[in-house]
Amino acid sequence: MRAATGTRVLGMDTLARLQRARLTGGRPADPLHRLPVPDGMSAPLGCDAVAMPSVLGQQVLPRLPRVGCIYADATHWWYMVPADSDYAMEWPAPSRYATGAVVPDALDAPGAPGLIHRPDDTVPYTPPIPLYLALCRLTGTTPSWSRPVSA
Repeated sequence: MRAATGTRVLGMDTLARLQRARLTGGRPADPLHRLPVPDGMSAPLGCDAVAMPSVLGQQVLPRLPRVGCIYADATHWWYMVPADSDYAMEWPAPSRYATGAVVPDALDAPGAPGLIHRPDDTVPYTPPIPLYLALCRLTGTTPSWSRPVSA
């Protein structure tokens, strides 16, 4: 896409990818496990995941209008979301956003997390906005778009 001046205009997807590459030095993190998309499902938007302690994951579950794939080990749950669901959102602690649905070494218990919930349809995603709002509510965090702007 070109602007009227002849300079190239970058789309939001490109800008988000460039920002991630800048933050990681252009190299991917050292993955131990990538959460797989289950057989028979498609992920047309790519996959990321939101990790949280298992107790919090259980509290979030009944607050969601739709639940996609959930993976778990003894200490954490990972909700699969569309790629770039962290754009313009600061996910509240103690949750962590996992780009590419890669489970970081620091969160991983021995062995790969197992699939504990699979939706009935063919899309693996939990809608990110309801997930974000439920996490904000449970952690007492104000959503980033509701915070006052300082000049």
